[in-house]
Amino acid sequence: MSERRELAGRVAVVTGSARNIGRAIALELASAGAAVVVNARSSPDECAAVVEEIKTAGGRAIFVVADVTVEADVARLMDAAHKEFGRIDILVNNAAVRRESPLAELDFEQWREVMGTILDAAYLCARAALPHLLASGAGAIVNMGGMSAHTGAKNRAHVVAAKTGLVGLTRALAHEFARSGITVNCLVPGMIETVRGRTAVEYPDHHKVNAPIIGRRGRPEEIARLARYLGGPDARYVTGQTIHANGGAYMP
Repeated sequence: MSERRELAGRVAVVTGSARNIGRAIALELASAGAAVVVNARSSPDECAAVVEEIKTAGGRAIFVVADVTVEADVARLMDAAHKEFGRIDILVNNAAVRRESPLAELDFEQWREVMGTILDAAYLCARAALPHLLASGAGAIVNMGGMSAHTGAKNRAHVVAAKTGLVGLTRALAHEFARSGITVNCLVPGMIETVRGRTAVEYPDHHKVNAPIIGRRGRPEEIARLARYLGGPDARYVTGQTIHANGGAYMP
């Protein structure tokens, strides 16, 4: 565990945290002293492994299998977090699916799946966590964006639209809760070394125009450290921002 435990006494809910960036964020927040609620739509074994890793390092964690596109599941997730740890201070909206489809082949069901998992879920989780974040006095929401929302991308109308919507949601909520002790920011990773699951595709050639100029993909831990900062006491003057970490692939 980290020597600096600036999140001691705090509780974080991280959606989509069974693997990759979400897992790294859960571990990093735990390292900072937070109790962490690990979540995935399925993958209980992977969730349990993340929880065990946190506990082995001396932290506190539970996991809740819940579909964050379903309002009742989201309520159950937040209720479980509050029941176990007594509060919620940090919400990281990380759950996502990343698919490729030309618009002519993109049916409404596919559109709604992506929009629901990325944008609707962020709304549902923020709304369900709101009473707890308000009670915290130093609440933080971190929405995990996508670089393609800023550069555009072929065959990704659904993903680009959903991730762009997250930027708008971030700004709206930052305004709404600026005087209520809640910061809201959007963290945008570039190309990151991750295990590509069944809901994702390998990066095709038309994405490589946005390759990192430093010559490598990022590591999940590098994104997780930024999420830790945004959720912590040193970022209380940072809200409504879209923060990029992409190795120079995109420079706004």
